[in-house]
Formats: sequence, structure tokens, C-alpha cells
Amino acid sequence: MTRWRKSSHSGGSQDCVEVRRAGPATLTVRDSKNPQGRILVLDTDTWRKLTAKLRAEP
Repeated sequence: MTRWRKSSHSGGSQDCVEVRRAGPATLTVRDSKNPQGRILVLDTDTWRKLTAKLRAEP
């Protein structure tokens, strides 16, 4: 697995998510304020769809 990467939109605050690649087609996402908490596991296609939708939000 790769290292956790913080969202570039966090602006240096702790209110963001962190992402890392967990396999060739799998990403994991966690809350940076609670790194020991639950982790969301997504396939890369779902991640692309999610981020595209978030970018389209006003």
C-alpha cells in the first residue's frame, strides 16, 4: 500500500479526507481527524465517478 495523501482542497486544515491506493484497482479513504476510524474502500471507477460528481457541485 502507498502512503496516505491529504486532499489538496484542505488548505492546511484538519477538516479533510485522506486517500491511498490499496491495490491496482482499489483506493481507501479516511477522515483525517479520525485516522484510526473506519475506512471507506472504493474501486477506481467508483472513485472517478465520485470525484467527478463532487467537482460538478456548485
